[in-house]
Amino acid sequence: MTHREILTAMSGLLLAMFVAMLSSTVVTNALPRIVADLDGSQTGYTWVVVATLLATTVSTPLWGKMSDLVSKKGLVQVALVLYTIASVIASFAPSMEVLIGARVLQGLGAGGILALVQVVIGTIVSPRERGRYSGYIGAVFAVATVSGPLIGGVIVDSALGWRGVFWLGLPFAVAAFVVLQRTLHLPTVRREVHPDVLGSFLVVGGVSLLLIWVSLAGDQFAWGSLTTVLMVAGAVVVLAAAVLVEGKVARDPIIPLDLFRDRTIVLAVIASALVGVAMFGSTVYLSQYFQTARGMSPTEAGLMTVCMVGGLLVSSIVSGRVITANGRWKPWLVGGMALVVVGLGLLSTIDETTSLVVVGAFMAVLGVGMGSTMQNLVLVVQNAVPLHRIGVASSVAAFFRTLGGSIGVSALGALLSHQVAGKIASGLADLGVSATGSSSALADLDSLPAPVLAVVEAAYGESFAHVFLVAAPLAVIALVAVLAMPKVELRTSNGPVREEPAQDAASTDDGDRAPRTAAAATLDV
Repeated sequence: MTHREILTAMSGLLLAMFVAMLSSTVVTNALPRIVADLDGSQTGYTWVVVATLLATTVSTPLWGKMSDLVSKKGLVQVALVLYTIASVIASFAPSMEVLIGARVLQGLGAGGILALVQVVIGTIVSPRERGRYSGYIGAVFAVATVSGPLIGGVIVDSALGWRGVFWLGLPFAVAAFVVLQRTLHLPTVRREVHPDVLGSFLVVGGVSLLLIWVSLAGDQFAWGSLTTVLMVAGAVVVLAAAVLVEGKVARDPIIPLDLFRDRTIVLAVIASALVGVAMFGSTVYLSQYFQTARGMSPTEAGLMTVCMVGGLLVSSIVSGRVITANGRWKPWLVGGMALVVVGLGLLSTIDETTSLVVVGAFMAVLGVGMGSTMQNLVLVVQNAVPLHRIGVASSVAAFFRTLGGSIGVSALGALLSHQVAGKIASGLADLGVSATGSSSALADLDSLPAPVLAVVEAAYGESFAHVFLVAAPLAVIALVAVLAMPKVELRTSNGPVREEPAQDAASTDDGDRAPRTAAAATLDV
């Protein structure tokens, strides 16, 4: 495929990815109104978010494995149809229960889209050329992250109300389906399929238990309660059984354990999981920082994320193009992770009085670091496997990134709640005010008396700094993992990869020995 043909096919893929990103960002500002209109509770509020995150995470390896066995194009379209049906159900939901069920279906569709976009790009573009196209994925991620909350807030305040939020992605989903049908043409690879039903059930069950625990612990039940013990023990037993089945029983495992014999893949998975903590934690808690510690509206808080998303956008595009030009990926990963560490360290110094210009600069540093690492970690994993395994390898990297982000957000959220509660109680005690019931009053900061509001904002401002301080050492571990990765040439074709680990790292197959010329822009798959 020529560069122009690839861009044409990618237009449908990027539309699909934009749809998937909107499913999580556009609903953020609508949640308070949704819960109020459907007579929901705080538990319902939590599950509207958790349901989508859970379904997206657990379905990622399933979509990735299926893409190695059946039509990739067909699977993307199935995911789009599933998302569309779920969005229509959600828009007419008469109760919280129906809405949460629809959000589960949305998560399944979004998980398929996010996993398969990477897989399809890895199929039609060689690893050496893939960097330039990964930049476009970063751009779509940035646009969806910024525009979702802003557009969602406008729709909620319009005559459409919160139900209109779920209609927003439908035109994009339909357009993506049509464009993919017309422009994406992939060869059909017929393989004998041996469904790994037991392994899939155990992986999904174990991860679901783990995510439900970290999402609800500290809110619905105590971290040290009997419920925690039972859920964690159950998750460990189920996941141990999954490892046994995947390694010894399944003929075609959903997560092939032999992937983890490759040092590059193991280190990339570790780094991906820890980058997920930085990525999801920063986007979730920075938005809350601006609203609770700085008194901004949701729309204003969304605009403040432009600093971080702008850095992510620029670095993802620039790093991808440079990697395509010279084939050197490791300096970008090392430099990017170093910037993530620095960015988190700088953000650990902020409070409610820090200049917004300074906070924006710190966010830009973090964004540049994330843009240089997120897509390129997937690129490194894809480069380490043959084409027929690119689906499962890509989905494993995405799975652990999402899993790390989910666990990190929940753990950091528990830390934040503990810090805030203690600081508010201490601050109110200094004012001679009882802290009883204060946590419920935080839903409407504008209603608080000025002295109490100052205590609340100070408590949040100082507590957010602790969150980033805890996240920084995790980023340091990811940096160490990236430093330990072996330097491996990016292949200039989608041909075979090296099978013998003893072979010299500089050696390549016949396709890799071909000199790089201007003609390399035209790829035959």
